[in-house]
Amino acid sequence: MSEPVDLTILMPCLNEAETLARCIEKAKVGLQRSGVRGEIVIADNGSTDGSQAIAQNAGVRLVPVKEKGYGSALIGGVRAAAGKWIIMGDADDSYDFSDVAGFVQKFQAGDELVMGCRLPAGGGTISPGAMPWKNRWLGNPVLSFIGRLFFKCPAHDFHSGLRGFTKTAFEKMDLQTTGMEFASEMVIKSTLKGLKISEVPVTLHKDGRSRPPHLKPWRDGWRHLRFMLLFSPRWLFLVPGLVLSALGMLFAAALAFGNFRLGQVEFNVGTLIVACMTVIVGFQLVAFAFFTKVFAIAEGLLPDDPKLTRVFKIFTLEKGILLGLLVLLGGIFLLAQSVWIWRQASYGILPSMEDNLRRLIPATTLVVLGIQTIFSSFFMSTLGLKTATRKPPGVDGN
Repeated sequence: MSEPVDLTILMPCLNEAETLARCIEKAKVGLQRSGVRGEIVIADNGSTDGSQAIAQNAGVRLVPVKEKGYGSALIGGVRAAAGKWIIMGDADDSYDFSDVAGFVQKFQAGDELVMGCRLPAGGGTISPGAMPWKNRWLGNPVLSFIGRLFFKCPAHDFHSGLRGFTKTAFEKMDLQTTGMEFASEMVIKSTLKGLKISEVPVTLHKDGRSRPPHLKPWRDGWRHLRFMLLFSPRWLFLVPGLVLSALGMLFAAALAFGNFRLGQVEFNVGTLIVACMTVIVGFQLVAFAFFTKVFAIAEGLLPDDPKLTRVFKIFTLEKGILLGLLVLLGGIFLLAQSVWIWRQASYGILPSMEDNLRRLIPATTLVVLGIQTIFSSFFMSTLGLKTATRKPPGVDGN
């Protein structure tokens, strides 16, 4: 374009002929009210209802995107956008593009990602009939809460379809997903990369389409939750692993010397078996948390974590091997003790099978944990080779 463009209003489109013209008209009003030079881009994802002709007749830019998917359409539109600021929103008339001045003000203040918040927690409004009850009272609040808990993101509405970002910030995000997870990936990566995030209250209106929406609440809700878990090894592996390990060790320590009663329930050697199994499972989950974190950083999926670097400096391969050997030797000692007691019984039937199990179960558990610690240390060191050789900006590596 002959003159610089400040703002691009981007709409992904797949068969939105019923509402597209109204959205474009409102977007034109929004550009006028914002007082900045702008453009409107329609990223068409293969419409077959004449949406392309509507966009062309309205005098806006039409960008065909062959790759299917919500994220694909938006990525294609962003790449074609001329504006340094981009506001994206659905073309179903559920958002009022005539009221985007608040986004522009945030951009002018230096914000890099501006989320439109539909939820009352962030000052937003949901018109009657605009959102199914399971989305309004369950899906969006729960997923947004999980997102804020996992990633410390300031946004109250993680999955708002109306949001803005700078083109420079978009390049920093390095978004990869092509489906509905695109919305979650944008917020998660913006948070992890330390971008300046803010939000403005918006109103969600009942969309103007006669057909059902593309969104499938349960399926897409699970896809968003799955994506958030995959980007948070702490909550997927570490926290459950630590909880299981702590509970298992607590019960195992109490039952190693005898039964105990809690109210009307008596715990015996059977509970000891379950407790030791819980310790092993918990240890494995904690190991998975470190494996995943190291691999994700090495592959550029997650940013460098100073806390993990400190862990590597303290918990070296040699210390891991030494710790594993000590645990392994402890288990072997208990096994040897059990064999000695068995030998005294001429390798026959022991008087108390329960007492024998109290020795064998902790012994075998320690042997398993010792072996896991040794080989997990080797594996984590192997994964960390790539991370250790990467030099952060401004660091000479010494």
